[in-house]
Amino acid sequence: MKWALEEKTFALSIGVIILLLGLINQISSKNTSELLTNANQIQHTYEILGNLTDFFAAMSIAESGRRGYIFSGRNEDLGRYRGAVIIMRSELDQLQNQIEKDVTQQSRLNVLNGLVSQRLSLLEESISLYQRDRSPSAMQAQKQITDRSVLLRERIQATLTDIKDEENQQLQQSLAITRTNIQARAWIERWGTLLGCVIILGLIYIFYWEQQRKKKLQLLEQALIQERELSDLKLRLFSMISHEFRTPLSVILASSQLLEEILETQIESQYLKNLGRIQSSAKLMNHLLTDILTLTRAEAGKLDHKPEPLDIEAFCLNLLDSIQIADTKFHQFQFTCKGDCNRTFFDEKLLYSILNNLLLNAIKYSSPESPIHLTLQCEENEVSFMIQDQGIGILREDIDKVFDPFYRGQNVESVTGSGLGLAVVQKCLELCNGTIHIQSEVGTGTTFIVKLPRHL
Repeated sequence: MKWALEEKTFALSIGVIILLLGLINQISSKNTSELLTNANQIQHTYEILGNLTDFFAAMSIAESGRRGYIFSGRNEDLGRYRGAVIIMRSELDQLQNQIEKDVTQQSRLNVLNGLVSQRLSLLEESISLYQRDRSPSAMQAQKQITDRSVLLRERIQATLTDIKDEENQQLQQSLAITRTNIQARAWIERWGTLLGCVIILGLIYIFYWEQQRKKKLQLLEQALIQERELSDLKLRLFSMISHEFRTPLSVILASSQLLEEILETQIESQYLKNLGRIQSSAKLMNHLLTDILTLTRAEAGKLDHKPEPLDIEAFCLNLLDSIQIADTKFHQFQFTCKGDCNRTFFDEKLLYSILNNLLLNAIKYSSPESPIHLTLQCEENEVSFMIQDQGIGILREDIDKVFDPFYRGQNVESVTGSGLGLAVVQKCLELCNGTIHIQSEVGTGTTFIVKLPRHL
């Protein structure tokens, strides 16, 4: 089942929206995952920095407790020292677990463990020495232990500083990545919202345009229906007029011909000219009605094209005979046939309208007794008719307009006519898939070349 344009547009738009939402969701999910990873990394770094701070504070408390115990001998200071040592070892164990995946930091932590162990050993040695001996010489040994402890403390502080610097650097990198991810997320949401709005506005515009198109189509359909009704009405009207006019015209023509036969031997020939004018006017009126009816039927689409076997050469000769009999100007007609014209198929009525109008125009716009040539040429795929006269010719600026209904050339002067003949020719040629070409010079004459496809 074929989809309408509106359904295709709607489906395509929905597909684009789903694709866009899926893409945004995928990018957003990835961005969220990166944000969570960075957040965990930042939290982990802060925990390490906190443990380092706690370790340093415990180390300071342990040193303070040792000195207090040595100088005062109070057990409270010794207990404070023991508690601080426990905290130091606990913090070192936590640090060991936290940075076990970082080789550089692990190496530094190993160094730190060694230095701490050495310092704690010195502190324990100092306490043991105090408990065994409190002589001046022992106090001198305590001073040496303290000096060595201070050196170890400086090295421990340097190692702690290196570890902190590395963690701070990682923290800054994580913060920078997080900041970038947050900006990217904001950009994605902003542009996603913008694109969504654009697509929605596009859908609204498409639906609005589709509704307008439907309205225009409906108006065109209504206009077409009205045009068809008007064409049918015109066809019925002109058919009725043609029927109603042809009956009295036939009576007038028959009566005038009968009167001419009766009075031909009884009155002078100059009086018979009036009967000739009556007959000419009746024939002209009948021809005009035929042209109008043909044009009306063509515009209404009721003019049919039904090719049938036709002896085209005999048809042309009969047409010339009938025209020559009615010609009151006594033109000379010359007919030439070229090629094999057997087995041709044409619509006789349409062909009659084409050639009859062209020959009548040649008579109308040519001087009396000037020759009119009709040349029939039959080829394998087409048949051409050339009607040539030596009349007044057609102005160059009029050539493109002579096929318009009721248009007459600017140089026709007092020659009577309706301007329908060539319009009828054009309509008939359209039905026959034929063409017509004009060659004309003012004052020299006009040549019409009609080409029709040959139906075998």
